[in-house]
Amino acid sequence: MNSLLRVARHLLPGLLLLAVAAPPAHAARPAPVPAAGAAAEAGAWAAPLSTRGRYIVDAEGNRFRLRSGNWDGAQGSWTGSGDRGDPATHHSGQDSHGIPLGLDRVPLSTLITDFRALGLNSIRLPFSNEMLRASTPVPDAAVAANPALRGRTPLRVYDAVVSALTDAGFAVILNNHTGTTRWCCGLDGNERWNSGRSTAQWADDWVFITRRYRDDPRVVGADLYNEVRRDVLDDPNWGLGDGHDWHAAAQEAADRILTEANPNLLIVIEGINWTGITLDGLAHGRPTLTPVRTLSHTLAVSGKLVYSAHFYGYTGPHHSGATGMGETHDPRYQDMTRAELERTLYDQAFFVSAETGKHFTAPVWISEFGIGADENGAAPRAWFENLTSHLIATDADFAYWPLVGWSTTAQGAPGGDSWALLRYDHTGRRSGALDAGDWRTGPWSALLGAPGRTGPVPVTPAWYQLTTDHRDHNASLLTRAAGDWDVGARKAVCPDGSRLAGLSHTGGRGLCATSDLRAAAGGHTVVRDERHVPPGGDWASGYTKFQCPSGQFLIGYALRGARVSAGLCAPARTAFPADTGRTVWFDRGDARPPGDPGGDYAHGHLKGQCRSTEYAAGIAFTTRAAARQGPAALLCRPLPG
Repeated sequence: MNSLLRVARHLLPGLLLLAVAAPPAHAARPAPVPAAGAAAEAGAWAAPLSTRGRYIVDAEGNRFRLRSGNWDGAQGSWTGSGDRGDPATHHSGQDSHGIPLGLDRVPLSTLITDFRALGLNSIRLPFSNEMLRASTPVPDAAVAANPALRGRTPLRVYDAVVSALTDAGFAVILNNHTGTTRWCCGLDGNERWNSGRSTAQWADDWVFITRRYRDDPRVVGADLYNEVRRDVLDDPNWGLGDGHDWHAAAQEAADRILTEANPNLLIVIEGINWTGITLDGLAHGRPTLTPVRTLSHTLAVSGKLVYSAHFYGYTGPHHSGATGMGETHDPRYQDMTRAELERTLYDQAFFVSAETGKHFTAPVWISEFGIGADENGAAPRAWFENLTSHLIATDADFAYWPLVGWSTTAQGAPGGDSWALLRYDHTGRRSGALDAGDWRTGPWSALLGAPGRTGPVPVTPAWYQLTTDHRDHNASLLTRAAGDWDVGARKAVCPDGSRLAGLSHTGGRGLCATSDLRAAAGGHTVVRDERHVPPGGDWASGYTKFQCPSGQFLIGYALRGARVSAGLCAPARTAFPADTGRTVWFDRGDARPPGDPGGDYAHGHLKGQCRSTEYAAGIAFTTRAAARQGPAALLCRPLPG
């Protein structure tokens, strides 16, 4: 997570600057102030969760807004230097022992009661890959307020926390926060999902943990990795196809989770948190979700994709959050006017949910934001109020960081995190945002009490991008089960429940639209020649035409180099109108319907697309040696009435 005066991050290669501040003591205040408008019961929803356009919905199709807190600790608290047994070497003096914080001070039942009083309905629960393998039981002192957890390994404590939360009706989103169990997020060895492991091993861990909880329907999501960022030498990227390609790695892990472990889970993919070296004059910045506009994810199970982003006042679009060494002169979010902040938030993340009917349209979860109870600066306070106001205005899903922390007591016990919404001293006495004296209580209560969309969310048309940039993109479970349909070619297939709507002339991109055309029995036809073009039906004279058999429609395509090698057709469940259709040419210019349905799915390439009232029945291309042999035309025919 990003954290003020914690680990200054993303600095010069080889440097990790630690900024340390002693948190002030805060006495517990007696009168809790419940968050206005909070749901009366966290359990009043039906699992599993899915998505419809920009909204998350429950199993009955009702909007489920993630009102979440980050219960950290299991990802690690050691800052990376000094004796791990000394609390002073842990973030804010809090040694979590690799389990969720607070179990040494407060019974689980009390913590859950306080979570509900805050108005939460969901918990983002970080973990580390190291935690999955730790075999040593946690010290008894780490679970002093929960003696039933004594003798358990960190993973078994995590199990108990998950069960307690879901039994109480909370939705739980698992979050792979770190690889090693130590505090995030600087040059700490946890910069990327594959720092210290391969992408395949990382995906294996996700399959393991999601299988572990697949029988618990209120474990609703997998948040794939936290704050992907630059390490000492290299940047992550979005779509280059190498070992640092976060877009491709997230796709791989997501599809493995959905096909090997639990098809009911939401898949949360965070944007890139940082690239470049933080020096004035050198390129650096926080891409966040900006790459999604031109390259989004299409998963093997539709209706499961959620994008996420983090925002903290002391960072900025090009400011790492560092102070002193590694600090640049770029503006921070807290330096911006409200209007500037809102424009920036839109450009970096909120466009994903605001622009409906695009291949990238999805819910956006602001899965980390926060500030200290002891923050007295006018600019940081204004930023927090502006951000929470924007979350209200956009009806956004959110998760505060952090939910639980320690507080320093009058007896002088060390430690304390003033950022935590709920702070507990060594006796279990609580302070924080449930107290009227905490300045954050007002903005927090306004956020929780604000009206937002509730009730049924209608099913709306969805669009999906296909890309063969570096690998096959088979998003159809039915087609996967039937095996490789064009060995050696680069193949792309629309998700089940959709049809091919558009293709690019070069670049191998495609666009799919939701559709209930496909026959329930499944099946498909691979088309490699013109045998299905009827006599007198030459719809692209002089071009090779791969046309679907009568009663079938396109769901996929294959390329060998730039040349089309096959079309993939599926049988329709109902008869098509007797119509010869129309030819849509796009080898010399874009040919797409007005209104930009689906969005620009092949940025920088010529592309063609059938109307929303049509289906694609064929692909035409040239075989002339000197010409580009990619898709040049589509045969578009009217859908059944």
